[in-house]
Amino acid sequence: MGQQILKSARYPNLQTVLMVEKFIKENSMFYTKREIFNKLPKSMLWGTFKIIIDYLESTLKIITDDDGVISYIWNPELLEKIRNRPEIKI
Repeated sequence: MGQQILKSARYPNLQTVLMVEKFIKENSMFYTKREIFNKLPKSMLWGTFKIIIDYLESTLKIITDDDGVISYIWNPELLEKIRNRPEIKI
């Protein structure tokens, strides 16, 4: 299935990735992937959207719960606190 998505998708530009990330951040824990896709201010192909979602998941910015609802989890302030602890190596 992953190959089919890539064949029908266009790789997103940075502006599109940031738009999706901003929408998810502002609406965290409210919508499923399909609902987010339908509510975005700019339309795109489902495959392109899926590439963005996969990227955001792989960079630990979002997670999807058992019901399919997406939550924004990226916390740079916490990362800085952890990074500055001598017993933790990042």
